[in-house]
Amino acid sequence: MKTVGYAAHAEKAELTPYHFERRDLRSNDVAIEITHCGVCHSDLHTVNGDWGPQPYPLVPGHEIVGIVTAVGQDVSTYQVGDRVAVGCMVDSCQECDHCHHGEEQYCRNGMTPTYGSPDRHTGETTQGGYSKHIVVREEFVLRIPAKLDIARTAPILCAGITTYSPLRTWDVQPGTRVGVIGLGGLGHMAVKLAVAMGADVTAISRSNSKEAQAKALGAKSLLASSDSDAMAKAASSFDLIIDTIPAKHDVNIYTPLLDLDGSLVIVGQVGPLAEPMTTPLIFGRRRIAGSLIGGIAETQELLEFCAEHDVYPECEMIRMDQINDAFKQLESGDLAHRFVIDMASLSAK
Repeated sequence: MKTVGYAAHAEKAELTPYHFERRDLRSNDVAIEITHCGVCHSDLHTVNGDWGPQPYPLVPGHEIVGIVTAVGQDVSTYQVGDRVAVGCMVDSCQECDHCHHGEEQYCRNGMTPTYGSPDRHTGETTQGGYSKHIVVREEFVLRIPAKLDIARTAPILCAGITTYSPLRTWDVQPGTRVGVIGLGGLGHMAVKLAVAMGADVTAISRSNSKEAQAKALGAKSLLASSDSDAMAKAASSFDLIIDTIPAKHDVNIYTPLLDLDGSLVIVGQVGPLAEPMTTPLIFGRRRIAGSLIGGIAETQELLEFCAEHDVYPECEMIRMDQINDAFKQLESGDLAHRFVIDMASLSAK
């Protein structure tokens, strides 16, 4: 299948139009015409080589929604015309204990990311959703509930599941006291999802300047981390803190906010942190943990949850040819919304 997308051809290079071919359908494959693709901060990190050398040319994008155009002979779950989605991974071994438990993201043999990774069968580099079409194994395709607006669904596949998974893993319920550090693409979804779960949610930001924004998202209040008196008063007041900061930072100012057996879960920074102090951890039986995305079943659960509770990311629609400007805005700061590319703007010529 011939298609077109936008690719980076070198580290820190601008994305430009790129014509390439998707594989022929295997018996368990689903072919999808992409209608929208979200823009994730990790797309920028990957293109820039921040997480190591990349197999250029590279087509980013792992927040993908679209319409099924063809299916392999053994596909039973989907048919032509279905509204579907693809997230951060497109394959795994399907044989290890993690895969059997629906946690393919932790596949012991390594899950296959949606872009920039060798295909498990051919070794060819997977290419992502900044393109007109994609072909994906049936087990890694998700169904979009009829109630969801397809144009605003894409960021749920990464920003949504990255924050939903720890909320579920740490059993957030009505009354759970949840703090969310940062109100960017991940943080604003964490607030919305925790509120929809009935949690008592506080946004945590450097200053009070985003208080109105936090309350508009459903948080009961905002805690300014630069206000030492407010931070002292908030000691031992959270059961769970979701840390969405996407850069190296000091977690020591946040761990005393946890109550006994509380956990601070890092979902934003992939890499080094400032050296942690163990005193508040030992004397409060507190924990610092990490969390990746969720598995396929959990991601489908999230889509149904968002449809039921009318939870959507804050989205700004852009054309494909605006992607480099969007990347520049991401570099200047973690935005309080997600860019979503309308793939109707990408010419197939």
